[in-house]
Amino acid sequence: MRLDKYLKVSRIIKRRTIANDACDAGRILVNGKAARASYAVKAGDVLTVNLGASSHEYEVLNVLETVRKEDADKMYKMIK
Repeated sequence: MRLDKYLKVSRIIKRRTIANDACDAGRILVNGKAARASYAVKAGDVLTVNLGASSHEYEVLNVLETVRKEDADKMYKMIK
């Protein structure tokens, strides 16, 4: 699954266009390297999301095409 779609489906970022813009601006890192929106996310990847003044790290647990709102947090584990 594309990185921008994963960020939207997992509800880490609310809108796919914002996720796409964040990737283009270099604010999303995958395993410590800046990643494009087309990056194929895999289980085990570590995502660093730098938006505004905050920075959060997530470990990808599952990659699912569709998920219910209640189950979205099971797609990742927040590291910090």
